[in-house]
Amino acid sequence: MPNRTALLVIDVQPDFLPGGQLAVGEGDRILPGVRALMESDSFPVRIATQDWHPPEHASFASNHSGVEPFDVIQLHDHDQVLWPDHCVQGTPGAELHPDLPWGRVDAVIRKGMDPRVDSYSGFRNNWGPGGDRPPTGLAGYLRERQVAEVVICGLARDFCVGWTAEDAVDAGFRTTLVWDLSRSVDPTGDEDLRGKLSEQGVRILTRDELMLER
Repeated sequence: MPNRTALLVIDVQPDFLPGGQLAVGEGDRILPGVRALMESDSFPVRIATQDWHPPEHASFASNHSGVEPFDVIQLHDHDQVLWPDHCVQGTPGAELHPDLPWGRVDAVIRKGMDPRVDSYSGFRNNWGPGGDRPPTGLAGYLRERQVAEVVICGLARDFCVGWTAEDAVDAGFRTTLVWDLSRSVDPTGDEDLRGKLSEQGVRILTRDELMLER
């Protein structure tokens, strides 16, 4: 029976940290704790996700007329937030943050590479032209390595981290979100987000609570 635990480090990239193109408030404060989890022997499998957009990406406000960043449009019949250009392939802001020990990661899942489709979750892209959410392959990778549980941290809590947690539950993994090792684009919604994720089966712990179990 699968019984291993995987650590999922979501989109810890310079463009999401202070000074970046889509900076998440206090995003840099999670770095020491994320490093500690990555260096821990409690996680036999470690995965990173990496936003990796082409410059013509449909989620960029700059590729639409008459809109501003953070406006919402309909894309493939679903709401799409329009973002500032960020994590453009090959740019410094798209690299994995240099302060973390990426040599300990088993695989990097790059997402958002299809210019037509946004991709928040590490498990599935957002809705595409066909009305579906194509898988990234992460679920199969984890199952092949006998993973039953995932522990999630990173940026941003109300988009890529939250969507990854929801999809992990849907894929049948026991799922823990390390709340203090994530931050939101819009922290005013954190209370509602926490309740929503808990109702969907995501366990929410602090790093200290998590490590007391291990």
